This record gives sequence, C-alpha cells and structure tokens, in this order.
Amino acid sequence: MPSVCVVGAGVVGLTTATLLQEARPGVRVTLFADKFEEDTTSVGAAGLFTPGAMFRGPSEDVTWRWLAEGFAYYKRLLQSPEADEAGVVELSGYKLSVNDPGHVRTPIESLTEFRLLTPQETRTFNGDWKYGSFVKTLLVENQRHLPYLLKKFRRNGGQVVKRHVTSLEELADEFDVVCNCSGLGARVLCGDRDVVPVRGQIFQVKAPWVKKFCFTDQDAYIIPGIDHVTVGGTRQFDNSKLEVDKFDSRAIWEKCTSLMPSLKDAKVIREWVGLRPHRHVVRVESEVITSKRGKPTHVVHNYGHGAYGVMGAPGTAMHAVRLALEALDAGTKAKL
Repeated sequence: MPSVCVVGAGVVGLTTATLLQEARPGVRVTLFADKFEEDTTSVGAAGLFTPGAMFRGPSEDVTWRWLAEGFAYYKRLLQSPEADEAGVVELSGYKLSVNDPGHVRTPIESLTEFRLLTPQETRTFNGDWKYGSFVKTLLVENQRHLPYLLKKFRRNGGQVVKRHVTSLEELADEFDVVCNCSGLGARVLCGDRDVVPVRGQIFQVKAPWVKKFCFTDQDAYIIPGIDHVTVGGTRQFDNSKLEVDKFDSRAIWEKCTSLMPSLKDAKVIREWVGLRPHRHVVRVESEVITSKRGKPTHVVHNYGHGAYGVMGAPGTAMHAVRLALEALDAGTKAKL
C-alpha cells in the first residue's frame, strides 16, 4: 500500500492529511507532530477568512486559486451537518481605515457580499475613520476545528505519532511521499531562513453582545467567535517572545476599547501569545530528497502562511495534495 506522512498537526497539516485521505482512500497516511490542538499556534487564531497583503503565493493566479478553493471548502462545511462540530459559521463585519482606501477592500469581494460604507456610516464608529467597508465572510473556530479534523483523520484510518521530527530524511526511508507542514519548524527542517516568527498577542473575552467583527489599519481587531471574542493584536516580526507582555496588553486593550467601549465590561478568559510562521511567499512545491539509506523520496512542502493559516489551509492543502498524488503516481510508474 502506498504511504504518505504529514509533518505538523496545526490547521495546515491536519487539513492536508484529511484531504489526502479523501483524494486517495487507498493510501496509508501517518501524521507526525510533537504538538497537538491546544499546544499549536493554530488554536489561538481567530480564524476569520480575511485575506491580507501578506498572504501571497508564487503568482496572483495561484493566490486567487488558493483563496477561491479555500472559501468554497469552508462554505461546503458550513452547509453540511458537520458545521457546528467543525466550528464553521458565517460572520459579517467592518473594515476601517484612517487614510488608505485600499485597506478596506478585499480580494474575496466577488465570492461574497461586500460594499463600501458611506461617509455617514463610517463616522458612526469611534475614531477618525475616513474609509470603511462591510464584508460577509466565514469564521472557523479552531478550538473546535482542530479536534474535528483530528477525529476525522483517525476515523478514516490515519495513524498519529507524537514525535519531534529532527529531519525529513529520517522519514524518507519509511514513506513514499513526505508532506512538510511544519510551519515555523521549517526554519530547521529545511534550513529555510525565509521563515520568520511574527509574534501575535491577543485577549479572548466573553462578550456575547458583540455580533460583528471590526478590523482597522491600526492593528486593532475585534472578532466574535462561537465561544469567545478575540481582541487583538500585535504583528511583531522576528520576535520569539512567548510570554504575555504587559505593555502590549495595555496597548491592545486601549485601542480596542476605544473602538468599542462596551468591551470594557467584557470578562477576560485568557491572554494568549503565538508565533506565526511567516514567509514572503507561502511555499507549496515539491522536491526530491535522498534518505539516509540513499533512497530518493518526494517531499511536498506546505508552510509559511503567517497569520493566514486557517484561511489559507484548504487552498494550499489542495495544491499540496495534487503534488503528492503526482509524486505517488510517478513512483508507481517507476516501479512498474
């Protein structure tokens, strides 16, 4: 039986693993990771499908395909009986900017409901906002979605191995294809210095009266999820500090309660810090490596999503799965 392993159990790795199973049920898929669910960076993500300028593929066409396929993937989940378990809901809200009309636009305007706000509507928000837009999109609550994907993977016969992988070559002897979804770990596993940590700090609060999200170009965002509201945030490049910073906490709280004063009455559940694996171009491509025993093995890379892991996971995973199946088919022909 052909065999594939996936390295990494964040949202990118789990989505890749489950889509591999669906695409080729006869393939044995094994998942390797040393962190799962609550211990991953993915679990702290607000999970809103909102493309930003820092999410880029190798070309505009590829980036658009990832977005369109990903949006359709989550839309199918939303319309399925599994929507609640998978943590997928529809959510609308606003994007605001002080001086950049481009900030309030979105690449998914043709996929969903979108309109620019009138000057009168923009002035109803606290602050000196000059531009605004209304967007209807999707939200994926990862505290539900990650367990859903892991359960689905196991139910479909996937094997889970808790192990810290120190090199891709150590897996090449065991598997026909290795899918590298290691996120920030790719700096070591691939020696890829283009992958840098981007530190994000947020609050998770109880504020059930907040029904719509709000994004600003001042790095302030308020995103109501299923179980809590995410209030953030920071975007600190090449910063690996995992402890909550009291100065960041104060800045986040001040700018978000200024935008939405009712948040002052919210109950703080927790503060959370995560390191997003940013790469200037998300890497989805295949290469051939040589195992320690001299066996040539295909590796399919899928990492570098930065703050857009949840949004980007389905589209890049579909791309990675296509590459993995091509590699498997090429290997089968070679054996014949």
